[in-house]
Amino acid sequence: MSIEEKPKNEERPQHKDRLKWFILGFCGLLIILLILGLGIFIGEGKARFSYRWAENYHKNFGGPRGGFMGGAPGFPDRDFIEGHGAFGEIIKINDSDLVIKGKDDVERIITISNETTIKKARENIKKEDLKVGDFITVIGSPDSQGRIAAKLIRVFPF
Repeated sequence: MSIEEKPKNEERPQHKDRLKWFILGFCGLLIILLILGLGIFIGEGKARFSYRWAENYHKNFGGPRGGFMGGAPGFPDRDFIEGHGAFGEIIKINDSDLVIKGKDDVERIITISNETTIKKARENIKKEDLKVGDFITVIGSPDSQGRIAAKLIRVFPF
């Protein structure tokens, strides 16, 4: 055997190394793309929530009826019901929910769970501290039955 001739068995490990690095690189790229896609999905959800919350801030906290910037002229918004929040007076308290009367005398059912935060001024209070006649603002998520699952309830002192 001369120096110029190489045995075939020396070429195969080098070929396997290339294939191994190609597969590892492809898997790494796939993992990076999956993480990027997950980040985009989570970021889009946060941005959507933030946008909707900001758009309804004045409604949730009793601001001017048309919003702080007015409203679109000739566009009656009173036909729409806010799905992620409500403001009104408590008219009935049950075991796991309460009923509030909001604008235009529309009654909304608010469900309360152990994860619901209830605040009066700066202190946390319990559901048992709520009374009929209290004015509250509720921020939460709508369910399939039209109720609002409360995440935060703020009691107003007036």
